[in-house]
Amino acid sequence: MAHVVVYTWELMIPGCRSLKEKRTAVRSLKERLRNRFHLSVAETGHQDVHDRALLTAALVASDGRMAESLSSQVEAFVASDRRVSVISFDREER
Repeated sequence: MAHVVVYTWELMIPGCRSLKEKRTAVRSLKERLRNRFHLSVAETGHQDVHDRALLTAALVASDGRMAESLSSQVEAFVASDRRVSVISFDREER
């Protein structure tokens, strides 16, 4: 049985003064999450707000241990990104 983990981050983008700057920061984070962890990632809210973003990502793994290990890495990866600050975070396992 596959394990699915859905993550939602509300992010603050400090110092961001335009939607163009925001798109650059958000696009970079999304691409790095896709490339490093093979996640499906989308900006799902705050599209018209220049200093905030809502990102949702999904991870599918073949076993629970792998999902848990990758989840810890994904969470730490986003938290360590200096261009964004995590305002809130939610993780749902299905």
